[in-house]
Amino acid sequence: MSKQSRPHSVHQLPERNLRAAHGVQSPLKALAVAIALFCVSPLGMAQTTAPEQIVQESCPDMSSLLPAAQTDWLALRQYLSSLTQLCLQSSDYYALMGAAQLNTGQLSEALESLERALLLEPGNGAAQIDYAEALFHQGQLFTAMELNQQILQRQDVPGNIQNMLEQRQQSWRGLTRQWNMQGDLLTGYDSNLNGAPSPSQITLTLSGDSVTLPLNPDFQAVEGPYMNMRLGARYRQLAPRHQHNVVLELRGRVSEDSASDLLQLDTRYAFIKPEQNRSWQVTGGMSHLFFGGSPLYTATEAGGRYQFETTLFSSQSSSCKPYASAATQHQLFHNQSRLNAIESKISTGLNCQLITRFGRQLLLPELGVLSNHAIRSNGTPRAGGTRRGWQASVDWQLELYRGLLVTQLSHTEMDDSQGYSPLLANGAKRRVNRSFILMQYRQPLAPRTNLMINLYHQQQHSNLELFQSDNNSVEIGINFNF
Repeated sequence: MSKQSRPHSVHQLPERNLRAAHGVQSPLKALAVAIALFCVSPLGMAQTTAPEQIVQESCPDMSSLLPAAQTDWLALRQYLSSLTQLCLQSSDYYALMGAAQLNTGQLSEALESLERALLLEPGNGAAQIDYAEALFHQGQLFTAMELNQQILQRQDVPGNIQNMLEQRQQSWRGLTRQWNMQGDLLTGYDSNLNGAPSPSQITLTLSGDSVTLPLNPDFQAVEGPYMNMRLGARYRQLAPRHQHNVVLELRGRVSEDSASDLLQLDTRYAFIKPEQNRSWQVTGGMSHLFFGGSPLYTATEAGGRYQFETTLFSSQSSSCKPYASAATQHQLFHNQSRLNAIESKISTGLNCQLITRFGRQLLLPELGVLSNHAIRSNGTPRAGGTRRGWQASVDWQLELYRGLLVTQLSHTEMDDSQGYSPLLANGAKRRVNRSFILMQYRQPLAPRTNLMINLYHQQQHSNLELFQSDNNSVEIGINFNF
């Protein structure tokens, strides 16, 4: 189609094209009608002629194929495919092909066609409109917003299309600031509500002799039912080259044993800098824990994480990228200042996105080293001194049935640098290893409501009986999204 046949002003548009634009409800259909506003000739919206009725030796006039509100996009795409060899130099052809591919779910093909249309004619307004939409669906929000703003600055955009583009810009801008609130209400049963040692008696060493003493019932494990409640708020602000994440969470657990009731307040912040093949983030946070109605400890943490550009175990549907992270936490115990410490962790792991015949999966294995340095209180050293060790963990997410199964596995080993107490195993250095598994299944019940089932098992071994414990719990409840 010659460029002289294309109107570039609303005053040149056929009246019936404007009426059709007003009648479109779907955003994609509205964008398709934009083709008529930028690429039409006065022929308007004629019915598509069947391929067998046309014999062409050159690229036909695209004005006879312009979309309407009830366009059969699949049929149009199939017909346009038969014209490819005839229309290699037609910007209007690739703009229309891109619109047809976009409206039939062929996103990558639509991007290619629309890019070619703009290479052939950078000012093709219909291709610009659809290209911005395709970029948005590809996840390039800010590139789409920038292009949409450029279209809005054109002088030849009709008023009704101008309004549609402004609404689209406002909608996309709203996605850069996201609020999300969630609440959980669960009931369950716990075998060790108070986190007590598992032995009912311990062995003490007095003057070189071993003496077995029963533990006071107040320090033995208490089991029973409980109710768990959580309320969380998340704010995310997106920018072209970074994003801010803020999380505030309040969690409480109540049971018949009020001395074991928990109340925890967490705040976390993350500055994330994503790039094309790598990313890094800086994090900070604070956690307050109340146990049995009294403040137990406050932990303040800062850290960072870097995901490398290198891809390991890459295939057509799966890939793993390595990352490294580091964090430091200040631990303040309100009623036992001798336990105050600074704990550091350096770790490395893999971020694996997997697509298998069982569904989409996320796998995050990680291995790190730990160091817990005591902070002297009034010149009194902490029992056991500095603790050092390592931790291995795996987070696994699997699409299962109609929901999502999340599994967390962790194993930690820590050794003291000094003897813990002469009353325990003649002052031996304490060794502790702790393992736990958490399995959580979520299944949607309604658009904003999910069923939740949690299973938890934790076991801690030590050469000192006082630090041996185990814990099992199961809970079921509802998750709400506000």
